[in-house]
Amino acid sequence: MPQSNIARHDAIRTPRLVVEGLSSGYGDATIVHDVSLRVPDGALTILVGPNGCGKSTLLKTMARVLPASAGRVLLDGRPVHGAPTRDVARRLALLPQGPVAPEGLRVRELVAQGRYPHQSLLKQWSRADARAVDAAMEDADVTQFADRPVSDLSGGQRQRCWIAMVLAQETDIVLLDEPTTFLDLKVQVELMQLLRRIAHERGRTLVIVLHELNVAAAFADLLVMMKGGRLVAEGPVETAFTCTALQQVFGLEANVVPDPVSGRPVCVPVVSPSLALAAQ
Repeated sequence: MPQSNIARHDAIRTPRLVVEGLSSGYGDATIVHDVSLRVPDGALTILVGPNGCGKSTLLKTMARVLPASAGRVLLDGRPVHGAPTRDVARRLALLPQGPVAPEGLRVRELVAQGRYPHQSLLKQWSRADARAVDAAMEDADVTQFADRPVSDLSGGQRQRCWIAMVLAQETDIVLLDEPTTFLDLKVQVELMQLLRRIAHERGRTLVIVLHELNVAAAFADLLVMMKGGRLVAEGPVETAFTCTALQQVFGLEANVVPDPVSGRPVCVPVVSPSLALAAQ
């Protein structure tokens, strides 16, 4: 596994995406409470936590889909809330959970929608737009599906098309909300390998919400664990993914052991003797 970009990151230099004392939610309900986070450039930051803990709310607030009730999100040193929408969209992209393409939309047409921040009344479709779409489809390995309807593809293939769309937006920072949901484990791993290449080889900064703990531990450069809208554990996976953190965040009694090949930590739930005997 490639050396973590965090190890190469200059701790003195402020990263491009920073969260400071952020609180947010829906209406009068505060879901995220006083979260501060420095997102390392060119790396995979993965958010995990139980359902309803605020992971997606945090991601949406970072992307300015939701307003901040306190604190701020800084992009290149400036608050994203209040900044012009098109300006933010040229630097930060969001892939929400469970996106749905219009019936009959073909893959190239879907990917081309990622170019909307670069269009205007005075600047229509150009050769640069076409090159960006071609490059994004190649990076996401969906070029062979270019003329097929998105609805005809498998779940994993469709998700690669959505990833190609946000890559075509040509932002250095990409936020993805549970991109592996409802996918088989093999397809999840293949998709995460793609996202890791995008970060480590293309220098993109990725923030990803995941459910699968061991998949998160296998790929995260920075692992963030949340509970009740607050950050509980944060750091390189080797230090953040611990028995204590799993118990505190998920109420899960588990052993954490190193993978024999990668050395990455793996969560092995503790099964009570009575349940083990019943399974035999």
